[in-house]
Amino acid sequence: MSIFKFKQFEVDQSGCAMKINTDGVLIGAMAKHSAPKNILDIGTGTGVIALMLAQRYPEAKVHAIEIDQLAAAAANKNFENSIFSERLSVDHISISDFHSSQQFDLIVSNPPFFVNDLKNKEERKGIARHADENFFELLVRQSNMLLSEKGILYLILPLKQALEVISEAAKYQLLLAHRINIHSDENKPAFRQIIGLSKAGETLVETSFYIYESQAKHTPGYKEILSDFFLAF
Repeated sequence: MSIFKFKQFEVDQSGCAMKINTDGVLIGAMAKHSAPKNILDIGTGTGVIALMLAQRYPEAKVHAIEIDQLAAAAANKNFENSIFSERLSVDHISISDFHSSQQFDLIVSNPPFFVNDLKNKEERKGIARHADENFFELLVRQSNMLLSEKGILYLILPLKQALEVISEAAKYQLLLAHRINIHSDENKPAFRQIIGLSKAGETLVETSFYIYESQAKHTPGYKEILSDFFLAF
């Protein structure tokens, strides 16, 4: 089904190589800043993360960028059709080419993370899922320039890539302030991390988060963070 209905908005996924997924909604619900005025979503895809952040932060303007032309057009349509349309905007552009005089208090991304892996046969899906070797260095460097002094960069990544990004970010004095270890359930090791990187040198806050308490049954924590968004909760 191409239309995904949330409580306060709808997302038309047609034309997007990467559909709405767990990674995206988790970072959309869990990336945080005390009072962001300007938010940037890098690689917005359908626009779902940007829409979630616009709902969570009613005082913020949310700008998105997307390298895939069809996905950028789909995100723009989803933004225009939402009640947050006046605070949402999107550019069809890559992070390497994006420059802004505006600094951002919160930058988020659910980035491609299969570095130097076999590319997907479907080229557009390959772009959405796979990263070149220098992608994370570029992402960190550009984000560092775009962040405000008290800004924070949130990414959701597999553990190996998260460690690489944390190391790369330290070169730019972007330090780990928040880490959420994402587990399928209590019996499985973490398979993703949401990491928050900050210029401010904050004390690290680290937590664990579980999606399921039993087969096909979500934890109360999962339901709680998505209760403002999902019709089922």
